Amino acid sequence: MATILLTEKTPLGLAAGAVDHLLREALRLLGADHEVSVTAVGEAEMAELNRSYRGLEGATDVLSFALNEGEGGGVGDYWLGDIVVCPAVAARHAHEAKRPVAEEVRWVLIHGLLHLLGYDHERDAAAARLMREKEQWLLHQITTA
Repeated sequence: MATILLTEKTPLGLAAGAVDHLLREALRLLGADHEVSVTAVGEAEMAELNRSYRGLEGATDVLSFALNEGEGGGVGDYWLGDIVVCPAVAARHAHEAKRPVAEEVRWVLIHGLLHLLGYDHERDAAAARLMREKEQWLLHQITTA
């Protein structure tokens, strides 16, 4: 059975039970049984992580740290990796898109999970389209169930 570990250094904007349900269901729908950690951090910490690991300045909404990088991610290993979310950036994106913060946080979590599983929207247009379709399908399946 999938295990979700949540650490909130700052409030995530989604109840712990909702995070657990979302990611467990996504893993079930994807036929994956893994342990995933989720950490909510402030903008300063996210900016430092973004600079250290991606060489980019400023905070981003989500970063994923897969235990095994590359095609297929950590599939086959129980511990999949870590999803780090910056709720403040997610809230700004939600405001810009005129949608609820909780909806944005759900999307960010699914996006991060797919990165852990080896999906990479930055590879090319086809990979970006596939990842977006998978995100939409998962969110639809989980939120309408």
